[in-house]
Amino acid sequence: MASSPTSPKLLVVLNGKGGVGKTTTAVNLAAAFAEQFRVLLVDADPQGSATWWVERNTGEIGFDLAKETNPAFLKDLQRIQGYEWAIVDSPPALESQTLAVVVDLADYLILPTPPAPMDLSVLIETVKQKVAPTHIAHRVLLTRVDPRSIGEALDAQSTLTEMGIPACKTFIRAYKAHERAALEGVSIFQWRGKNGREAQTDYRNVADEVLRDWATMGREGNR
Repeated sequence: MASSPTSPKLLVVLNGKGGVGKTTTAVNLAAAFAEQFRVLLVDADPQGSATWWVERNTGEIGFDLAKETNPAFLKDLQRIQGYEWAIVDSPPALESQTLAVVVDLADYLILPTPPAPMDLSVLIETVKQKVAPTHIAHRVLLTRVDPRSIGEALDAQSTLTEMGIPACKTFIRAYKAHERAALEGVSIFQWRGKNGREAQTDYRNVADEVLRDWATMGREGNR
């Protein structure tokens, strides 16, 4: 379902399993988009990791947060006023009603996964069974990539390309900065420690890829 001109564009961060960098991606993409737009981060995951992260912030994180896991209320997401983008951190449960609701509303899906073969194979099945049939624009985002050994990530990108599954050209390198930013309740864009600049560049580049996709879809009249 496409957004109306006055409703926020909905980007859902989706993976059926935990431990893949889903909440890290949701929080940091919200922060990246907030550099240009009014952004709402919706924590639809019952675990509430995004809420725990953001509520630790003692200042401004750059975007607003709403925690909502009730499918009945989530159906009204597109009626929210005052935001240009809503980034949804979805539950890691493919059969959940909450996930079904937010995917049905989504304009764009980001599917984070580490490049390890087992993680990638699960993600590929998720795309085939749950994502491709929806015809919603989507990209796989490789996360937790060892910056000292990127060969596995490059192989994973090639595999996805060969299978016709769109993937971000950017991948998210694994830095301690991500963990420390979460513990301090800040986005990676507010982190000033080691490897902060590199980690910021990764997420800013992903946001740019999504925006280029969106512009292309607009020109093609798909939205």
